Amino acid sequence: MDPAEVRSRVLDGHSRLRDLLSGLSDEAARRPSALPGWSRAHVLSHIEGVCLALARQARYAFRGEMVEPYDGGRPARDAAIEAGASRTAAELRRAVEDALGEAGAAWTAAGPQDWARPVRYRDGDLVAVLLSWWRELEIHTADADLGYRSDGWTRELCGHALDFLAPRAPQGVRLELVATDGPEARSYGTGEPYVVRGALADLTAWMAGRAPSGPLDGGGTPLPGLGPWP
Repeated sequence: MDPAEVRSRVLDGHSRLRDLLSGLSDEAARRPSALPGWSRAHVLSHIEGVCLALARQARYAFRGEMVEPYDGGRPARDAAIEAGASRTAAELRRAVEDALGEAGAAWTAAGPQDWARPVRYRDGDLVAVLLSWWRELEIHTADADLGYRSDGWTRELCGHALDFLAPRAPQGVRLELVATDGPEARSYGTGEPYVVRGALADLTAWMAGRAPSGPLDGGGTPLPGLGPWP
């Protein structure tokens, strides 16, 4: 997809998340999310953090500079999620909305000449950071379990996410993903074929380590384990 189109999808996702947060109560924030071991507050705290971290990549790239996504690396990131999850619903809502505002300003400022700018994140370029934020935003908005689920993911997002998640395919087999609600199909790896059929969004959710909204058909055998996040 053209970076400007991805940016448009990202800004739509910002608006969706703001709407979902409008009625968040303290009780709802403390409830479990769709991610085992995390409350909704944990997911929202993570969304805030990764939103700011990736927007920072853009701001520095505009100046021709590179910086780590998180000061203090993964330990600082994890500590910030835990600390942020203790906030009230009103505090979480303001924090996420502020982060979305900062990210929206950063991404809107990017012009055609900026997408190839180098960044520290994954030693990539700015368009790769935008795509990463698109994935993070869509997946974690569904994780927050506030009324938006993986079956709401667009076919464009699913196609992009599946290609990104291809390294998770199990070793020693040729994993074939076949959408039952459209023409999409993916094949990863080599070896004996293992075919998984289901709705495109459900196949994507499974590859992302999330529970699909609908059934997946592995031909009568249990679905194989997947590798780590790429």
